[in-house]
Amino acid sequence: MSGSFAVLREIRGVLQDDPSSERRWYHDDYFDLFVRQTGDELVAFELCYSIHSNERALVWRRGEGYFHDGETSGAGNFIGARLAPGDPLEADPIIARFALASGGLADTLRLALEARLREYALQNADGSARRTRFRRADWQRIRGEQELQEDPGRIP
Repeated sequence: MSGSFAVLREIRGVLQDDPSSERRWYHDDYFDLFVRQTGDELVAFELCYSIHSNERALVWRRGEGYFHDGETSGAGNFIGARLAPGDPLEADPIIARFALASGGLADTLRLALEARLREYALQNADGSARRTRFRRADWQRIRGEQELQEDPGRIP
């Protein structure tokens, strides 16, 4: 992949609503990554991508599997859509871009995320379901965009 991409930077001061895990938020010009960790162990993530145009998100929760928010038909601009059998994972442009952007994350987190992306993209994932419209939880919005309201059903 050519060109220069921003790297994910951690957003500090994220609402912590579960004492058994830590919620973290990373952002760049294309991705928002929300994770829940217990120590160094990844327990959930939401990878939002194409955040300034046709936003989509891949969500994974340990013990529940995956689901995808956002349109997945049409141009094939969603995670795994452009992979053919036998292609390396990096042949997917979204995954390749994430690999560049995630280079500054802690190795344990980055490797866990890469494993989950591989599993999903290669369709080895259980529990995939799709919604055609992406929805952010209120706490995930940029300050001042909307009054905060709790949504206890959303993880991370």
